[in-house]
Amino acid sequence: MSSLDLDPTQLDRYSRHIIMDDVGPEGQSSLLDAEVLVLGAGGLGSPIIQYLAAAGVGTLGIADDDEVELSNLQRQVVHGDDDVGRKKVVSAAAFVTDLNPDVEVRTHETRVTKRNIDELIADYDFVVDGTDNFATRYLVNDACTLAGVPFSHGSIFKFEGQVTTFAGEPDSPCYRCLFPEAPPAGMVPNCATAGVLGVLPGTVGSLQATETVKQLIGVGESLDGSMLFFDALEMEFDRVEIPKQADCPVCGHDPAIDSVRDVDYTDSCAIGHDSDEPGVEVGN
Repeated sequence: MSSLDLDPTQLDRYSRHIIMDDVGPEGQSSLLDAEVLVLGAGGLGSPIIQYLAAAGVGTLGIADDDEVELSNLQRQVVHGDDDVGRKKVVSAAAFVTDLNPDVEVRTHETRVTKRNIDELIADYDFVVDGTDNFATRYLVNDACTLAGVPFSHGSIFKFEGQVTTFAGEPDSPCYRCLFPEAPPAGMVPNCATAGVLGVLPGTVGSLQATETVKQLIGVGESLDGSMLFFDALEMEFDRVEIPKQADCPVCGHDPAIDSVRDVDYTDSCAIGHDSDEPGVEVGN
């Protein structure tokens, strides 16, 4: 889509973007042409989905296999009381359609596993990870890094959150450059057992959506190469550099991992699934 293809309704809807020198009609057209996959329609996925849809990301994929529960509604704001018992991808898709008819929603009612992730991410320009367990976090990192697909990482715990972007460039680090392996099973509880401040995923998810929009438009400074830590209790942000590691098992000089299918992704932190195959856990 070129800037000349924006119709009068779109010129009005996205007018606050279009009048910005760094966005303009060309940037808005880039958003409308973009295809973004959001993994998880829970606490982080909710604000991500909201703001990407409002911004006019033309194709929004949503992958999740969970159903809405009453305890989700304290923070998972794309779902409402009437959605309890409904599949989250269905509820989230209905929210997007009501918010912005320009957005095509692709629902993937599935657990994201090493058997299907390569096929899932192949159709998208950018991936946003809103999952809540270490196994899937490493799976997403490895699959996107190997495929050269840029992605946003976010995570939350009680009053704390972190967010970064991995641009998928040859000189970009990956998640394993900072954390080579997941912590031992049981060392880090998830939100279902430790709790989370309801507004926290709104902050972290909004930062992920911001990074996504900037990446799609091609403006500003990305978090690629650094991680932003947020402490909601102290209201402090800290930014830590992530140097690319030559011995990284995925993006290093002699990587040990060249396919996610060969890796044993043990879900050490998530709950609620019987299979030993990790998948999207949206308990956040």
